[in-house]
Amino acid sequence: MSKRLPRRGATLAKAIIEEYQPKSVEDMQNALKEIFGPMFEAMLNGEMENHLGYMSNERGEKDTANRRNGYTPKVLKTSAGEVPISVPRDRDGSFTPQ
Repeated sequence: MSKRLPRRGATLAKAIIEEYQPKSVEDMQNALKEIFGPMFEAMLNGEMENHLGYMSNERGEKDTANRRNGYTPKVLKTSAGEVPISVPRDRDGSFTPQ
């Protein structure tokens, strides 16, 4: 009989529970909202790097004159409630996250 392998997110789930120690469903939803924001922002930053063609803080000559230009605050409405995030923007205003 083979031993059952842990699911991919099991280690992450244990770490979240250890860190936040939720006592109720509401506590768990709040923990997930707190985690979701930075995770979504990281994906948006990856999209920005792809859009501009260079990594954040990359030294040297760039292929484009367009640069990062701060962040715009937004609020995402999720099934767990509203989550505030910071959306990166570029100088040209041509970045449209997907």
